[in-house]
Amino acid sequence: MVQTDISQTAAECADWRQALRSYRDELSHDKKELESRCRSTLSKDQLHQVEHLQNQFHIQLINIHDLKQAIKAHEHQLEAQPSPSEALLAHHEELYEKFAAMDATLQELRAEFNHFRSQTA
Repeated sequence: MVQTDISQTAAECADWRQALRSYRDELSHDKKELESRCRSTLSKDQLHQVEHLQNQFHIQLINIHDLKQAIKAHEHQLEAQPSPSEALLAHHEELYEKFAAMDATLQELRAEFNHFRSQTA
């Protein structure tokens, strides 16, 4: 039973890290697209949106990296213990909450960028 818990938590960590890699790739692509859209004439409001989006892309890429590293360290802790402690399981839940919050934030950022795309198409 405990071995299943460890393998399940490790699998969840791997899934989270894969999702974060996908988000990182998407944000990097969106950042390049944003830069290319800046080559055309934009209004003052659109320039403010560009600045906001650039800042958000930069911040969220850092956040993705940090969370990915925290999850990776957590995976190593899981592998090092024969059975997960209460503290380790609590930390797993905290990481899940951070992952879910980041997922929501990135969905909002995606919606903002899509809205910007529609305005500058």
